[in-house]
Amino acid sequence: MARYTGPVCRICRREGQKLFLKGERCHGPKCAIERKAYPPGEHGNSRRGRRRPSDFALQLREKQKLRSMYGLLERPFRRYVTRALGSKGVTGFVLLSLLERRLDSVLRRAGFASSQNQARQVVRHRHVTVNGQICDVPSRLVKPGDEIEVRENSRDLQAVNASLSRGYEVPGWLNVDTQAKAIVVDRLPEPDDMKVDVDEQQVVEFYSR
Repeated sequence: MARYTGPVCRICRREGQKLFLKGERCHGPKCAIERKAYPPGEHGNSRRGRRRPSDFALQLREKQKLRSMYGLLERPFRRYVTRALGSKGVTGFVLLSLLERRLDSVLRRAGFASSQNQARQVVRHRHVTVNGQICDVPSRLVKPGDEIEVRENSRDLQAVNASLSRGYEVPGWLNVDTQAKAIVVDRLPEPDDMKVDVDEQQVVEFYSR
């Protein structure tokens, strides 16, 4: 599947906030937002030509921001939106719940990876099992009762150990055993569990035009 392979720091600068796309670098002084708190490009640091963004521009930026956070291209992201629009409940929360339930998102939230891209790589390289079966599909949606483990032969994986040592805050819907490198999905994520700095209603309105 195609994916964005360009410099991710310029994405954070374009959105004007940290999206934590670079893992540990985002928490240190080398973070692009800390060094260059203005949009990328030749005229990024110039105030000339800036004007109040339209409603469409605001919706587009929120959509692009959410896409970047989860490392998705337009087509797969649109499928999540379509599914959320056809589901019961508040569409914005349903959308965030679907994105958070992705296997790569679960690994990142549990602290087994420092970024979405790293979590995707851990899954793709077959280091993870779901309910005892090897799973190399980052987009797999977990459900309550699922047990996710790092394979025994991969327990010494440097990327996982380095991320776990940092001590990420784990959301309440996940039960994490750092010693066994295992995760149990206790329940579906609730609105209070999804600490995503995005106005999801703007995203829904973008696709509802």
